[in-house]
Amino acid sequence: MDVYQQAVEFHRKHQGKLGVTPTVSVKTREDLSLVYTPGVAQVCREVATNPEESFNLTMRGRSVAVISDGSAVLGLGNIGAVAAMPVMEGKALLFKQFGGVDAVPICVDLHTADELVAFVTAIAPSFGGINLEDIAAPICFEVEDRLQSLGIPVVHDDQHGTAMVVTAALTNATKVVGKKFEDLTVVISGAGAAGLAIAQMLLSLDRENGKLVKVEGKRVKEVIILDSKGVITADGKGLKAEFAKITNQSGRSGGLAEAIVGADAFIGVSKGGIMTPEMVKNMAQDAIVLGMANPNPEILPEVAKAAGAAVVGTGRSDYPNQVNNSLIFPGLFKGLLKARITKVTPAIRQAASAALARLVEPTADKILPNMFDPGMAEAIAEEVVKHKVV
Repeated sequence: MDVYQQAVEFHRKHQGKLGVTPTVSVKTREDLSLVYTPGVAQVCREVATNPEESFNLTMRGRSVAVISDGSAVLGLGNIGAVAAMPVMEGKALLFKQFGGVDAVPICVDLHTADELVAFVTAIAPSFGGINLEDIAAPICFEVEDRLQSLGIPVVHDDQHGTAMVVTAALTNATKVVGKKFEDLTVVISGAGAAGLAIAQMLLSLDRENGKLVKVEGKRVKEVIILDSKGVITADGKGLKAEFAKITNQSGRSGGLAEAIVGADAFIGVSKGGIMTPEMVKNMAQDAIVLGMANPNPEILPEVAKAAGAAVVGTGRSDYPNQVNNSLIFPGLFKGLLKARITKVTPAIRQAASAALARLVEPTADKILPNMFDPGMAEAIAEEVVKHKVV
């Protein structure tokens, strides 16, 4: 029985991965009077008088909603809200196990930015943070941007969680190969949510009203972004066109084979099997290859290494150097909730990424911590708290 069928049987046996566990017990009439009527009435009055008390008197202060419309799930695509639930349950489980954060998976059959924004706004009073997940581009950009004034942190993890982990991986990989981060030419295959967010972070940019603006932080020398048609251009509208204006300064054209020549690093967030050994050979010496398409990477690690890559990573857990956003989101939200941070700034993202990178002394086979390394979420959370804007 392969891992896919094992997973199905595992989920069938347990009927999913989550349940509801109370934090207190109700064994007497006195207990009942405290948790429900009549005592709970005064708790409601306290919150009505001061809504901030909802973070202290209810589970809101330690809880996150994991929200998806199922339009861009893993490597599965637009499979819909019902089919997305197993992934959202898994995400909620990781929140709890690795970050101590209570997370509730919510899959919604909504299909426009207006609908999603209205829904998240309506349920926000129940949560201390919102994790948007597996929402397709370009709607995901608009939804996240419009929710930044909600009063609680809203993060599209496919964008920024991935970007933070990739930046940490690239930071440590450059140490292994003896190059400077600021000298890198990076090719990104994939111009969706993850690809554009990675480019945004590698170039120290932020979004304001749909436009890209520079922020403080380290940046690589050059980024070239490709979609399914090749190197992106400034034709058209939207965020992809904005990125096309400020990337590919060397003027490359064509597909991956042409763009990859002489590049120091490849970051794949697109489609499995699109990178060949010849492409790796045409990269710069001591190349870094991070093929993160799931479940099958753009190039298998053993093939990339045989072709000359010095450092190789994937999104999978069965190879060394797993580059996956699960390394960052438990600690990120742990810190956001602890400090009652209402908005995730570029400085917070950079601090969290740097904290992740510092957790290991990098080698070719370990440029990032393992999910089970102790203290990871706590270290990231501490850095997030330090960067709260007062």
